Amino acid sequence: MKEINIYAFADEASGQIDRQIAAMQRNGLNGLEIRGVDGQNIADISVDKAREVRRKLDDAGLTMWSMGSPIGKIGIESDGFAAHLDKLRHVLTLADVLGAKNLRMFSFFVPEGKAADYRGKVMDQVGQMVEAARGSGVVLCHENEKGIYGDMADRCHELLTAFPELAGVFDPANFIQCGQDTLAGWALLKDRIRYLHIKDALQSGKVVPAGKGIGNVKAILDEFRAMGGCAVSIEPHLSVFDGLKDLEQAGNRTEVDAFSYPSSDAAFDAACDALKALL
Repeated sequence: MKEINIYAFADEASGQIDRQIAAMQRNGLNGLEIRGVDGQNIADISVDKAREVRRKLDDAGLTMWSMGSPIGKIGIESDGFAAHLDKLRHVLTLADVLGAKNLRMFSFFVPEGKAADYRGKVMDQVGQMVEAARGSGVVLCHENEKGIYGDMADRCHELLTAFPELAGVFDPANFIQCGQDTLAGWALLKDRIRYLHIKDALQSGKVVPAGKGIGNVKAILDEFRAMGGCAVSIEPHLSVFDGLKDLEQAGNRTEVDAFSYPSSDAAFDAACDALKALL
């Protein structure tokens, strides 16, 4: 079994890159899935800022695993897709500077119960995203997220089948919040999963440390590793952190109060400890 590489959304420990680095180092992590840094979303930073972050990570001996981007996390009815595609191109440029070989993306918020009505438009726009990334050396990794077209396993499978260039990010907590059985979802998608988001939840949807919910995280993690999977990314969501309110669709918020911690650093450390216990 391959050694597992552990990355994290370290903005959940702090929005400041120096404190993110400190949090990763004290928990013995391999590196970062970058999402928020020094008050900016990763999609909005400059190339010069990316170079600064890269220098700091290199000096700390940490790797940039994935761009935790918001690409595809807009409404399918939005008239801003052209600008969004330009943002993807910018994030791909940043990925090159940062050394990230993966880019987390989504398949657009769709009106509830209307996914089938928007299939054609989703496929067209995801196809344009795939084309924009072609030749970049960066793998677009679709995450199952509540409220988007690919929120349930069957539609994730549909996207991954339609676009062989895509890979999957498997988030157990997100599936729980959508009413998707995680083991059934894993059975359908496992051959296309590039990495796991380590996040668990209760039946109510409240996020809890890995192994404390109904996400079957240990069983999925064990099989992922047995299949040769070697990368996971911790996404705690155990306490409200700067920027969470900006990352989720209005009226579709994540409940995070099942477990509470005195600080973001404490919550981040608890999430790291929970994963290590499962390993």
